[in-house]
Amino acid sequence: MKSNFFKYIFAIFVIGIMIFAIYKIKTEEEKEEQQQTQVNVQEEKITEITLGVASFDSTNPLFSKNKNIQDISKLIYEPLIELSEDYKAQPCLAEEWAKQNATTYIIKLKDNVRWANGEKFIADDVKFTIDKLKNMDSIYSSNVQNIANVEITDDYTLKIYLDKEIPFFEYNLTFPILSSLFYQDKEFSDGIVPVGTGMYEYTDVQSTHLTLQPNNNRWNSKTELTLTKITINLYSSLAEMYNSFKMGNIDVIDTQNSNLQEYIGSIGYAKKEMKGREHDFLALNTKNTTLAKKEVRKAISYAIDKTNIVSNIFNSQYYTSNFPLDYGNWLYQTEEASAGYNPDQAKQLLKSQKIQLNLSVKASDKARVLVAQNIQAQLKNLGINLNIVELTDEQYYNSINTKNYDILLCSINLSYSPNLETFLGKNNLANYSNDEINGILEEVKNTTDENVLKERYKRIAEIYKEEVPYISLYNNKFTVCYHSNLKGDTTPNWYNVFYHISGWYK
Repeated sequence: MKSNFFKYIFAIFVIGIMIFAIYKIKTEEEKEEQQQTQVNVQEEKITEITLGVASFDSTNPLFSKNKNIQDISKLIYEPLIELSEDYKAQPCLAEEWAKQNATTYIIKLKDNVRWANGEKFIADDVKFTIDKLKNMDSIYSSNVQNIANVEITDDYTLKIYLDKEIPFFEYNLTFPILSSLFYQDKEFSDGIVPVGTGMYEYTDVQSTHLTLQPNNNRWNSKTELTLTKITINLYSSLAEMYNSFKMGNIDVIDTQNSNLQEYIGSIGYAKKEMKGREHDFLALNTKNTTLAKKEVRKAISYAIDKTNIVSNIFNSQYYTSNFPLDYGNWLYQTEEASAGYNPDQAKQLLKSQKIQLNLSVKASDKARVLVAQNIQAQLKNLGINLNIVELTDEQYYNSINTKNYDILLCSINLSYSPNLETFLGKNNLANYSNDEINGILEEVKNTTDENVLKERYKRIAEIYKEEVPYISLYNNKFTVCYHSNLKGDTTPNWYNVFYHISGWYK
């Protein structure tokens, strides 16, 4: 019996050793396979991508009015000040800036920047660019329209004098800077490719495509660029470009087209959607006898179901909004600046009173006429009778100038600046004035303390929610699509599609 017992023990021991050996061999094989897979992935990393541009006009960023070129230009040409992913002003070619008084800014430039051709970047280049913008029809001309004079102190310091105070004027300094020396012997025209200071430079310009490669003289050379080549295919139309993306010939596209999926389908790519610059809202004329009552303005706000508007008029291709800065701006906190949809609360505020008001809208804008009709139907259920006044374009703009309306359905392209004076400052569309807000607007003009700014803007949002001078409705949708084989941190906004492109690859 003992002999058999030891035989069994020995057999179990041998089997255990064999199982362990098989496990060990299997583990080593799997480890080798993983290592081989990693090697293969490393070997297959592609460091070239392709972009697309429809209806190309010019490589000169001051001449181009093409949104795709404006996006791509940020890889080649740089501004004094750029914006972060949450729209905060940050130094780029400017080392720092300071507001000396209400209309004077001192700009200190980086002293280690060179153009792609090796020449030094200096203050003359900034003055040259501003002077050009003031005397041409550029998308950036409005950025400099209030600059009265530029005074150069030395190669890396200049003063900018304004013709009036512009709150947060530094946000206007986001236009691309061009080299003055480069144009000493060249015509300043849309057909000449300017030199830049950015990560990449144009190395080939053809009628069918453009080529970008790393700028070896870039000042931020510590940032290693994974992409060694960017090809930009040129197309005659957006439909042609969308089809090329669908076929896998383009790696990234960005658009405000709400019907994009009809062109590119729904598979083979990832997309990131965000609020665009187009902001629609109702201006409530607080000088109107009825709308002067805060409870009436709040009741109207409670009574409007914005989701219903976006769904029925825009097929859910817009985002509802609660405040002019709620598109991701760092000075708008996550709390609501709107009371939200609450018809029961609206009824309590109105206390069964019947209200008759006019809602003015531009007749030529058919989509917004439909929005006005939707709002009319929603408010009718609560005893608020809106008479829709369809204005010609001329009547509409005259109405804005004279403030001759009860409620006005408005649309505005939001600026990069967090300045709220258009909505809450003097002569605003709601004829609204609040002493506390006036004080805050004056205070924030002259502080750069981020904590103070956040606190004061939080207070503005609280008052806005309580007073309801406007009802923000919705923003358009901005979409960036990336083919599934593109890797890296893709975090866009409508200022810059190419944040973190230095780490992109396929």
